Amino acid sequence: MAITEQQVQSVLKEITDLSTGKDYVASNEARNIKIDGDDISLDIVLGYPAKSVIEIIRKQVAGKLKTIPGSGNVSVNITSKIVSHSVQRGVKLIPGVKNIIAVASGKGGVGKSATAVNLALALAAEGASVGILDADIYGPSQPQMLGITGRPESPDGKTIESMKAHGIQAMSIGFLIDVETPMVWRGPMVTQALQQLVNDTRWSDVDYLIVDMPPGTGDIQLTLAQKVPVTGAVIITTPQDIALLDARKGLKMFQKVGIPILGIVENMSTHICSQCGHEEHIFGEGGGKKMCKDYDVEFLGALPLDIRIREHTDAGAPTVVVDPDGRIAEIYRGIARRLAVKIDELSLDHSALFANIVIQDT
Repeated sequence: MAITEQQVQSVLKEITDLSTGKDYVASNEARNIKIDGDDISLDIVLGYPAKSVIEIIRKQVAGKLKTIPGSGNVSVNITSKIVSHSVQRGVKLIPGVKNIIAVASGKGGVGKSATAVNLALALAAEGASVGILDADIYGPSQPQMLGITGRPESPDGKTIESMKAHGIQAMSIGFLIDVETPMVWRGPMVTQALQQLVNDTRWSDVDYLIVDMPPGTGDIQLTLAQKVPVTGAVIITTPQDIALLDARKGLKMFQKVGIPILGIVENMSTHICSQCGHEEHIFGEGGGKKMCKDYDVEFLGALPLDIRIREHTDAGAPTVVVDPDGRIAEIYRGIARRLAVKIDELSLDHSALFANIVIQDT
């Protein structure tokens, strides 16, 4: 008997995409199913970058389809298509940027900047076009963490080119001032600087722009919420009670201004002794997961307290770049994929579909 498309779809409904938790039919990822005699071909179009798991998905889908009686050659083409998603009402998208992710914490010292840069590099490693914006005007750290020196160029005297490092685009006030120059600015100057960094940078076809937020819930956070089109926010915390207390404030701030919380990452979750291998929860245990339960948000993952993360970022080459096959880089990539999936599940941006209406006197 001839193979039918219904048979193929029935088989695809039995396969779960491990990143989304849905089957390939329900998620509308299986497309262009073609049957030529006994041969089957189809496209799997993912809404998130997944370079490191593409071959796993291909083998998973092809192996299942070959169980159809009488099936011949099976061809599975897998691609990713990342699109823009909706943001706060009344805030327009930035040209050249599809999605903006705010990486925030309620307090300093929880490893937020190191997590932000490694997540940006993990998304890039998975195949996305990524940028990172250092929104900490008073204490920029991304130039050091990315190993970038020099000044950005301005081709027209009004806008500036983003800097490049390790395959991602970057912008920071740190590129525009001397490293030892303190930013002795009041709030209005700081918020204006942030808006200029966001809007006057020539971002080039960025799928995800990671914004490394300063700690707290002050002027910069409010400006970001009101003036910058943020797709969603990620909260970084450690398991200890004090960090969680401040992280809750950061989470509630984003909720109040209508920015979706994509999830929580628990940094410094455990420490493994480099000498004896003993694992210990030196900052407490389970705090991040409890916070997720309290606010009904997703626990994106836990990162260890590991000296290599600090050493790599201090040297200007973060862990995802230096040790891409290591366990820590694997954790970052897993969190990054889940983060991208959470964005893919949000409402799409349809602003480009509406025509501009101009009323003129005649």
